[in-house]
Amino acid sequence: MQLRQFPHVTRAFNLNRGELDARVLGPWAAGASVELNERSWSPDKARLTIYEGPELRTEDIGLGRGWANVTRDGEDVTDRLLAEAHRPSAVELFKEQILARLPIELPALVELAGEQHQLARASERLALAEQAVWELLHEGRATLRTQMGATVERDQWQETLLSWATWTDSGLQLRGA
Repeated sequence: MQLRQFPHVTRAFNLNRGELDARVLGPWAAGASVELNERSWSPDKARLTIYEGPELRTEDIGLGRGWANVTRDGEDVTDRLLAEAHRPSAVELFKEQILARLPIELPALVELAGEQHQLARASERLALAEQAVWELLHEGRATLRTQMGATVERDQWQETLLSWATWTDSGLQLRGA
């Protein structure tokens, strides 16, 4: 991948998809600057180019030959990867579905995840529900309440959401903020 903002250019070679997503695509798609090689690259000022191709050996990169080898043997996938990065994730889509159904009991969220992701394993459904609730709480878009209407405080969220009983028979409700 290459970042260019005249007169500066930086390149990174042999990144796996996880590294690329975490270090570049995630922040870039969110409109945040990317920190790479002791420089900050802003999406509104810099140009990002991503190539997919065979892994380069050290001798293929040396003496300034790396980018020429990448562009000769690889495929420019910038547009495709940026489109994927801008597409809402399963968690984001599920959060919107949850918000449309508030208030809702937490065990019902696992059932909803099952309806939306019928081929997913039970553990994946639970993980989706847990992640969505965690993010909604931290974003201030929802609150967690007991059967008696008491709010579960922020310092209790982690303990509560990690408890198996919360997801099976707790009577806890997620409500709008």
